[in-house]
Amino acid sequence: MASVLSAVEIQARVKELGGDWSLQGQKLVCLKKFSGFVAAVAFVDKLVEPAEAAGHHPDLEISYNKVTIYLTTHDAGGLTEKDFALAVQISAL
Repeated sequence: MASVLSAVEIQARVKELGGDWSLQGQKLVCLKKFSGFVAAVAFVDKLVEPAEAAGHHPDLEISYNKVTIYLTTHDAGGLTEKDFALAVQISAL
């Protein structure tokens, strides 16, 4: 099982991510806005391959033209390296 990062490590990693990512409790959160529903769903489709390859799956909310991505390692009980690695991949999409 992946090890939960310390609060200091998490704060440093969130700063490194920058962009649309923020920290909400024990979750990394990113809100993406698109031109409409079809574009939002197309973005979600792009998340499938990196999530499957990592064996780590984000929680997602779709609200018309907005996609909210939540990352946390449920079985570890908090944020791990897996979350930040997937966040970097998602940011590159």
